[in-house]
Amino acid sequence: MTAPHDSDDARIDHIALIGNFLPRKCGIATFTTHCHDALKARFRDIIVDVYAMDDHPGRYDYPAAVTRAIPQHELGAYIDTARAIEASGAKAIWVQHEYGIFGGAAGDHLLALLDRTSLPVLVTLHTILENPSPDERRVLEALLRRAARVIVMAEKGREILRRVYGASPRQIAMIPHGVPDREYVEPDAMKPRFGWQGSDVVLTFGLLAPNKGIETMIAAMPAIVDRAPTARYIVLGATHPNLVAHEGEAYRDRLKALAEGLGVARHVEFVDAFVEQEELLDYLQAADVYVTPYSNPAQITSGTLSYAVGVGKPVVSTPYVHATEILADEHGVLVPFEDARALAADVSTLLVDRDARDALARRAYARGRTMTWERVAEAAVRELVAVAAMKPHRLARQRDRFQVLAPDFAAVERMSDATGMLQHSIFAVPDRRHGYCIDDNARALILMSRIDPLADDVRDRWTSVYAGFVQYAWNPDQRRFRNFMRFDRTWCEDAGSEDSNGRALWALGVTASEARAQKYRIWAASLFDQTASLALELGSPRAQAFAMLGAAAMLQAHPGHPLSTDLLTRFGDQLIALCDRARRPEWKWFEIVLAYDNARLPEALIRAGHALGRADFVACGIETLEWIADRQTSPEGRFRAVGTDSFGREYADPQPFDQQPLEAQATIDACAAAYGATGDSRWCLEAARAYRWYLGGNDLGQPLATADDGGCFDGLQPGGVNRNQGAESILALQLANCAISALPKALLSVEEPERVVA
Repeated sequence: MTAPHDSDDARIDHIALIGNFLPRKCGIATFTTHCHDALKARFRDIIVDVYAMDDHPGRYDYPAAVTRAIPQHELGAYIDTARAIEASGAKAIWVQHEYGIFGGAAGDHLLALLDRTSLPVLVTLHTILENPSPDERRVLEALLRRAARVIVMAEKGREILRRVYGASPRQIAMIPHGVPDREYVEPDAMKPRFGWQGSDVVLTFGLLAPNKGIETMIAAMPAIVDRAPTARYIVLGATHPNLVAHEGEAYRDRLKALAEGLGVARHVEFVDAFVEQEELLDYLQAADVYVTPYSNPAQITSGTLSYAVGVGKPVVSTPYVHATEILADEHGVLVPFEDARALAADVSTLLVDRDARDALARRAYARGRTMTWERVAEAAVRELVAVAAMKPHRLARQRDRFQVLAPDFAAVERMSDATGMLQHSIFAVPDRRHGYCIDDNARALILMSRIDPLADDVRDRWTSVYAGFVQYAWNPDQRRFRNFMRFDRTWCEDAGSEDSNGRALWALGVTASEARAQKYRIWAASLFDQTASLALELGSPRAQAFAMLGAAAMLQAHPGHPLSTDLLTRFGDQLIALCDRARRPEWKWFEIVLAYDNARLPEALIRAGHALGRADFVACGIETLEWIADRQTSPEGRFRAVGTDSFGREYADPQPFDQQPLEAQATIDACAAAYGATGDSRWCLEAARAYRWYLGGNDLGQPLATADDGGCFDGLQPGGVNRNQGAESILALQLANCAISALPKALLSVEEPERVVA
């Protein structure tokens, strides 16, 4: 039978299932495996790709059902898995969530995976905390934002989600814990298999740990034996692996000593084993009474309790959340927490009253038929179909003529104060917690020389602010610019990164060449001369490229400037040498990896070659710009910024996400440099292609520019636009507006055919 569906768009025939998986020994692994098996048995045509969380890579011999294992603590593995899921053809993701099975603070590595896929997400919550830590709250609230639906296994879970986390009731579905579908069997028919004939058997099953309440049940055994002399309490299950790692079998030994001290050692039997499902069901069916004396009242799910009800066991339990719901309406017996006397009374009553025990068994078995794994699979698929239908359909793309936004200073001003431009925002509101950096203030200083129109008094005021930040950032003792400043105007460091120092020199060179007021040209040229020798110690190719852009601008203002000429020559030769070393037939680039601001490297070479009359610089710059432009073009012919997930992957094609505004701006500037050096109009078209990215000509068909106020969102993620508007993004758009406005409009407006890159 195929999965139910209302339309072809909503049909679920392929899902990604994330959770632990057998042979890993834990409850989540068992649960996920049963979900997989039930889906495959109930819906024969469905493809279920299992992505197994792996706490000990290499230890488990996973079955063929596991598509990929995810090392729990390796963030990069989560990102790689997101790519694999995105490319797999899956139509939805089903996550089995428990904080401890994922890496990061409170398991937040999972968020990195989910944020890098565009697929709708269904999450089954195995733990829902009423008093979460800050990290636990942050993670669950993020899951609620990302998930189309969440599944709880008890009504109490729904109530907690609404009360504690503010979840929408429409987002929450309740599907009980699944159970195997077995015929009812009288316990006496199964007891000989375990040598229990003639005994009244009480059973507890699960990984042995202090929160299971075993001590309370052992304390109840003397009174139980008084009423039912043939009573035998079976404690079935291996010790929890984490407890074994910490103290070996000391806890099990303490329990045995407790039974010995109470004189009931021969009535308490420990079966130290991790049993497979079929054997577990045999054990359950051989028991007369099942007990879950757990001590944690907040426990929302218990797979062992569900299994016991599923095979028709009379259950005596403490009133933790799951027990109060599944045993309601006389489907079981509840006793107070840590109350050995009450536990003894109710267990012994069931052992000596056969009629009461049989009646309770029949009611439990009837309830179990509503909880079989087949019913769980059907309910889960209904939810998966629903979440798939929630995925928004993208509108058909319409080709329109090229349009340039007028430069707009409003958003830059919104992010600035008397100190400088703040780094980050929460949506459109400046986030003062992160203070300032020279990277953004250097870019803002460049913008002051290029933006038009802008009132003279506004330009003068803000040029002074951004220039003042750059000036104050210079640390003559370290001969470096500082980068990060707190909101209280104290520095976070004595020397900033190489990139930040390169950007500071770039801004000084541009200001010395292009500032509208002579006073700022003089200041910038003086500070450049004071500081630019630091560039000779820069080792990063990008930092060198930023310094080269400043040096090229200085040469425009001061032809023959010795240090600028030396920097352009030295670093230009080094870039060509880097390209020669990294080059392969299919790889024409300066490094064996792609990173950020990629187009700045060819731009620096082109501008250096143009300034120095070095044709070899220009030729290498054009060749590498052509190569990176191809890598930044989607199969549909749109600009696709090299995604941040690509960084650090040797000789690898770029990944599509996350895309940042900085890359489009760098490409526009590089194309403008190529057009200036060669006069070839195709570079105007490449610049226009990159510029359209801001307007919606991108993989998601969504604009990043907010045309009414000069703002720009922080990037494209698989699930949509990052709605924050930080300084880097706003400045990237406004500098792109300036650069594209300087190119011939007639060349930008030509309709070029869609380009398809192999």
